[in-house]
Amino acid sequence: MRVLMVEPGMAPYEKEINGLEEMQAAVGGHISAIYPFKEPVALVSNDESLFLSMPFNRSVEGGYGGIWGPFFVCGLDKDNFCSLTPEQMARYKAKYHHAEILLGARGNEPVTIKVEPQPKRGPAPPQRKGPGR
Repeated sequence: MRVLMVEPGMAPYEKEINGLEEMQAAVGGHISAIYPFKEPVALVSNDESLFLSMPFNRSVEGGYGGIWGPFFVCGLDKDNFCSLTPEQMARYKAKYHHAEILLGARGNEPVTIKVEPQPKRGPAPPQRKGPGR
């Protein structure tokens, strides 16, 4: 399924995820889903993110507080996760574009500032060894 991956401090990016093992690998452990929006989408994150001291990622309105550690946004098809539509992908990319820095909390609502995200970087290119190295 095609999802939107959101990592702390980073710009969201599209990712292909298939099966439970890949979902768990994407969030770094056991998964948990929340459904904060009226449309059929889920935010899937690590169920133990607070216990694992994962960094704050993004705030979630509607009394959900915030999400720590990486999460992904996916669609819902009856009782199953599925790919986001192209329109949903664009909408949630814009919604979660800015990274957030947690300053504190007011009740269950995080107090954050939005900052420009770091781009997702691929693996570093191999270093070339020159003469005499």
